Amino acid sequence: MTEPLALRDLDAIGVDRIKGVGDKKLASLHEVGIHTVLDLLTTYPRRWVDRTNEARVSDLLPGQEALVLVSVRSVAKRMMRNRRTMVNVVVGDGSGRLQVVFFNQPWREKQLREGLQVALFGKAEVYRGGLQMTNPVVDLIGDRTGRIVPVYPQSEKAALMTWEIAGWVEDALRKCSPRGIADPVPESTRRRFGLIGRGAAFQSIHNPETIAEKEQARRRLAFDELMRVQTALVMRKRLLERESKAIRHTTGGELTARLYAALPYELTAAQRRVIAEIEKDLAGPHPMHRLLQGDVGSGKTLVAVSAMLTAVQGGHQGALMAPTEVLAEQHVAAVRQMLHGVTVPAHNLFGDRPLRVELLTNRVTGNERRDVLAGLADGSVDIAIGTHALIQEGVRFHSLGVVVIDEQHRFGVEQRAALRSKGDDDAVPDVLVMTATPIPRTAAMTVYGDLDVSVLDEMPPGRTPIVTKWADGPLMEQGAWATVREEVAEGRQAYVVCPLIDESEKLEVASAQETFDRLAAGELKGLRLGLLHGRLRSAEKESVMDKFRRAQLDVLVATTVIEVGVDVPNATVMVILDADRFGIAQLHQLRGRVGRGRHASTCWLVTTESPDGNPRVEALVASTDGFELAEVDLELRGEGTIMNTAQKGRNDLKLASLRRDRELVSLARDAAFEIVDADPLLENHPVLLDELRLLFSSEDEEFLFKS
Repeated sequence: MTEPLALRDLDAIGVDRIKGVGDKKLASLHEVGIHTVLDLLTTYPRRWVDRTNEARVSDLLPGQEALVLVSVRSVAKRMMRNRRTMVNVVVGDGSGRLQVVFFNQPWREKQLREGLQVALFGKAEVYRGGLQMTNPVVDLIGDRTGRIVPVYPQSEKAALMTWEIAGWVEDALRKCSPRGIADPVPESTRRRFGLIGRGAAFQSIHNPETIAEKEQARRRLAFDELMRVQTALVMRKRLLERESKAIRHTTGGELTARLYAALPYELTAAQRRVIAEIEKDLAGPHPMHRLLQGDVGSGKTLVAVSAMLTAVQGGHQGALMAPTEVLAEQHVAAVRQMLHGVTVPAHNLFGDRPLRVELLTNRVTGNERRDVLAGLADGSVDIAIGTHALIQEGVRFHSLGVVVIDEQHRFGVEQRAALRSKGDDDAVPDVLVMTATPIPRTAAMTVYGDLDVSVLDEMPPGRTPIVTKWADGPLMEQGAWATVREEVAEGRQAYVVCPLIDESEKLEVASAQETFDRLAAGELKGLRLGLLHGRLRSAEKESVMDKFRRAQLDVLVATTVIEVGVDVPNATVMVILDADRFGIAQLHQLRGRVGRGRHASTCWLVTTESPDGNPRVEALVASTDGFELAEVDLELRGEGTIMNTAQKGRNDLKLASLRRDRELVSLARDAAFEIVDADPLLENHPVLLDELRLLFSSEDEEFLFKS
């Protein structure tokens, strides 16, 4: 056999075929999930030590993190009081010596034998006139030669050392070299994007001559990971388009024109742009599958209503599905208000007719429910707004044309499919998914890669900017309560948000009940306070919310139940207690509940005193742009496992990072469209097709390859 080795070939060769892997080491490798040569070659170094450039002991500066390559000179262990251990190690290189101390790591005494070569990464501090490192990261590198030494993830438990892994990887690459490794990326694409070949990339990531060479290798292998994901998503997208017949809506009709004319304000440029993108989809031959991202208050509802009216003016119906009953009821109120006085042009003797907007949730029962269901079935209901009750058995639409789904993360692909199946027998309704949680663009292209993305990145006029203040500690917290009292004196209202309902011993967090009692007797004494949390019965929640809406309460003390969709324009202050316990996205969502009316609004983030600062809170004080905050969030949190749902657990993104590799995500998506559009079933790209089949799970495969 002479053709290059595919990933499937490497996956079929067990690591027991590698020189130096006996039964004991084989068991150790299996323990850390390395079973095949493919697993071994994709166990990438976690860092690289540049021997030509690493710091010597004499170059260490107190207080700065650095890496030194040293030999162990002596090791001593002693027991301290309270049965803790301390291991003292003296290390050195030609330029000087260094004390190293390990607390509570007794095993270091056996690990660090005299004469061993190790790389230490840590912060040197001055101690008794000399330099000392405490609990640094230790990499045993053995007697590896070469300018750049790869350092692999080591497992103390499985007794695997970095130099052993490096030796096995070298043997595997040597055995691959006669045939080479198959490359799924077409030569022309590689040239255009400046990518090296895959065989060279495997060689250079494990044994680079220079750090620049290692970077090129990482870029190429990260591109491969992203391109596989994007190809799978683009295939899914194109398959849906091929297999679904769309309703070709007529856009730019009289009904949408009447909506815009009735608005008391002008559309923003962003709204006009997004409406044009949606109308292009609605008029096209494939069903729309679009994600609408817009910050809190950017005018998503108007865009959604405009899409549904496009369906109505062609004789079809629109449906809006919300995650909760409260939100569905608010949508109905907002949409009816927006469409007040807008009639459907009817070119007949009877003249125009009123638009019919109805609510369908599990709270709608009896005659009212029968009436709504009959209207959906005979087409007299134009727009239905509801919860998942809309996709239950027994709900029939006369001709469902456009479906809007609010808050994507609460709905799975199955629910989206169930709603789409409510369309006519042969035509699939167009789907618009709205989210108020801004997603960084790279993550959106990956997580929602089967959807086209539209972004509302401009605020409508009339929304007052929100000023965010940080109360760091109890002294500054008094400023927050003073703001609440001042605003209430002016006739306005406030929210106080707490993370937990009950006082918990473990978490000393302000609970709603305890906070309510404390404020009523102390800082906000004399004001009318209400309490809202998830353990109240529906009717109680509704009654409290209703009083707050009608301004019969001054302050609403609540848990995060108010995060989604509560809209009270007269509320101008929010105080979020223990703000450091919330994520950036959640704090931004909560903050969006104020600033909905004419008056200037303030959001106070209250934390216990934090001497080291708090990057999340600082980001919120600095910016009200949800997209900017989403990028900061991704920087601070790291990715998590974005692809876990789509791929076999072992094959998450190992090198690619949605944070660092924004440009690569874009290139991979372009490459995927280019390949799939020219070759929808990848018949001319057998290597790529085989990799998708190998690395994606069977459920995904079923979906991707049913053709």
